[in-house]
Amino acid sequence: MSQPASNGTARRPRSSTQENPWVKWLLIGIACLFASLFLLVPLINVFAQAFSAGLGGYWSTLKDPDTIASIRLTLLVAGISVPLNVAFGVAAAWAIAKFDFPGKAMLLTFIDLPFSVSPVVAGLMLVLMCGAKSFLGQWLEAHGITVIFAVPGIVLATMFVTFPFVARELIPIMEDQGREQEEAALILGASGWQTFWHVSLPSVRWGLFYGIILCNARAMGEYGAVSVVSSRIAGKTDTMPLRVEKLYQDFNHPAAPFAVATLLALLALVTLGLKSYLEWKNEEEDESG
Repeated sequence: MSQPASNGTARRPRSSTQENPWVKWLLIGIACLFASLFLLVPLINVFAQAFSAGLGGYWSTLKDPDTIASIRLTLLVAGISVPLNVAFGVAAAWAIAKFDFPGKAMLLTFIDLPFSVSPVVAGLMLVLMCGAKSFLGQWLEAHGITVIFAVPGIVLATMFVTFPFVARELIPIMEDQGREQEEAALILGASGWQTFWHVSLPSVRWGLFYGIILCNARAMGEYGAVSVVSSRIAGKTDTMPLRVEKLYQDFNHPAAPFAVATLLALLALVTLGLKSYLEWKNEEEDESG
């Protein structure tokens, strides 16, 4: 039988925060080294390559009509797909978190589907469904509607790969809050819309903003699904990621693809900054509330 400690108290197991200092600094060093080699160094290299031809070469690439058209198309696609996904995400999250109904588990599975399906496969499914040889594609063509190899197909592909982000951010928040606030508002005479706008939505605003930011970042940076449904016509159906690839294959201007890539890198940095800010605001409200 083990003997008690000399002070009369049993020895407590050592906490993970009481490990030897060298273990902590070793883990921190490994994490910093990994982040530097695989994240920071490539990011610095993108900007270095973009300005390797000078500031004039950098701006000449960004002022190119085809590059401007790709930026405009990327903003258009994001401007259409993100609001639609926000509407779907809020409705789906509210229904799943606040109500019980048949098919609830199936709806959750459908929301997670884009996470498990390759974007290239998603683009191929759209081609098979809306292409010229499909029944739906023939009907669309007969009515003068072009989906595949046009802007509508790019929007549909972007919507498919981005629609889980808002819903997946809101569902756990709404489930954690429960239904007491909404039920109290209804008992006090508030209508369903009043309860949604003044009770449900304000309580999840930071999660909603976070989901919108992630959805927008993915929409602007999507390549796989868009590359399948886009004919890659310069100035018409080239998004920014497709434009980067096309410029990279043009060896006459080696700095040009990196110039466009800096815009996507800046988008990623802004997204990271906004994500950190929203997390800080959420923690601040939790501590004060």
